[in-house]
Amino acid sequence: MKIWQRGTDRYVEEPEYGAAALRFLYETIPGRMLLRIAVDPRVSQWRAKYQKSPRSRKDILPFAERCGVDLTGYDVSQFACFNDFFTRKRENRTDAKEEELISVADSRLSVWPVSEDLVLTIKHSRYTLREVVGGGVDLEPFAGGHCLVFRLAVQDYHRYVFPDAGRVVSSVKIPGELHTVRAISEQYRVYARNSRVCTLLETEHFGPMLQIEVGAMLVGAIRNHKVTGFQRLQEKGYFEYGGSTILLIVPKSVQIDEDLLEQTRLGFETQVRVGEIIGGKRPC
Repeated sequence: MKIWQRGTDRYVEEPEYGAAALRFLYETIPGRMLLRIAVDPRVSQWRAKYQKSPRSRKDILPFAERCGVDLTGYDVSQFACFNDFFTRKRENRTDAKEEELISVADSRLSVWPVSEDLVLTIKHSRYTLREVVGGGVDLEPFAGGHCLVFRLAVQDYHRYVFPDAGRVVSSVKIPGELHTVRAISEQYRVYARNSRVCTLLETEHFGPMLQIEVGAMLVGAIRNHKVTGFQRLQEKGYFEYGGSTILLIVPKSVQIDEDLLEQTRLGFETQVRVGEIIGGKRPC
């Protein structure tokens, strides 16, 4: 699949690791019979036990080589297991000004409008915002805003940050299945069915935001830190093994960079990194 690289102003072909297995699960009759088992969170939990064992260390270098993971600055011998490698930490920086919005993850980003009646269409799936978020949250501030979809691939850095300074208003875990978040699963409306954690933020420069971490196939856990107040670029949490997705829902007072909107309209995701400027506060 092709994605847009802002820095080079070109499209690049990105390999899809595990694509053949996903096509079997989602596009064949025998695969769909197994799919019900594959999306059960217990399968991911079983896989996670192995990846936290010392035996999994042998998988680190082959995985890094196959997926093009840059290990510059890391001593691989210090990882006790595959999970230590996968959830490795790094220092993040940004050149953004206070009223500029930053990317919360290394990912492929697409941006979708939230209608005035709180409906959003992500690719070919239509959702109400209430389906995605669950109950107990006032959604009116997000009418006419945008939903930013940060899709992480297995080769990405799997820690994510807060987009601004502020405080946590509420956070709720919504249980569910664990479908892949790639395009092949669109018909399953994954952002309303997968396990996810929805956090309502009150931010200093942008007002209310919803940051939602969505589990995916083989993602056994979403690990969010327990905080009440936070600073921009402060780590919010991390995913354990697998690619996954973060939804950031912002009010209409936030203006998203036009190139991101245009690439989404053209059907392409844009590669972004933690701390990269992706928008800002709309001028009054």
